[in-house]
Amino acid sequence: MSYIQRRRFLWVLFLAGLVLTAIAANATTLARMRFEDLAQQATAIARMRCLGAQSGWEDGEIWTETRFEVLERNKGLLPGTVTVRMMGGRAGHFHSRVDGVPAFRAGEEVYLFLWGPEGQPFRVLGWSQGTFRIARDARSGVDKVTQDSAGQPVFDVRTREFRSAGIRNLPVGVFQLKLRKALETEQKKEKD
Repeated sequence: MSYIQRRRFLWVLFLAGLVLTAIAANATTLARMRFEDLAQQATAIARMRCLGAQSGWEDGEIWTETRFEVLERNKGLLPGTVTVRMMGGRAGHFHSRVDGVPAFRAGEEVYLFLWGPEGQPFRVLGWSQGTFRIARDARSGVDKVTQDSAGQPVFDVRTREFRSAGIRNLPVGVFQLKLRKALETEQKKEKD
């Protein structure tokens, strides 16, 4: 094999690898979690304000650590500032994105369902399913909650189909009642 043929072969192999990587990255599938399951499995749940994010390389992957100010604790023990670590982000000229992994903007408020071992940065449980963004409704002036996964097809294990479902534009007060009910149900199960 000549130098030119070898070079073309390596170039084609490289491009094929890129295509396979792109296909694999877009093949992320999450199994749907009910709201009650999210509440039960979360280590901590809180309303938070994003303070900022920092991305960097680790073991050949880009990871982002986002810092949040805790505004309201609903479950678990949390300090005043929490770090959430997720795959993906920007490092130098490189950008890595994993479908379903939430990204946050400084200043935005969210409810996050978190999990993680003590002493390590938290992860968002169910990625987009455990992320509930808060936005003020321009007409009513009421803060409303929308689950990130509400617009994404998620695999429902019971029906064995992909469905888009989730919480959309729910007033914060109603969301808090729903969350309180889910946590009370969990406490009753633990007592029994």
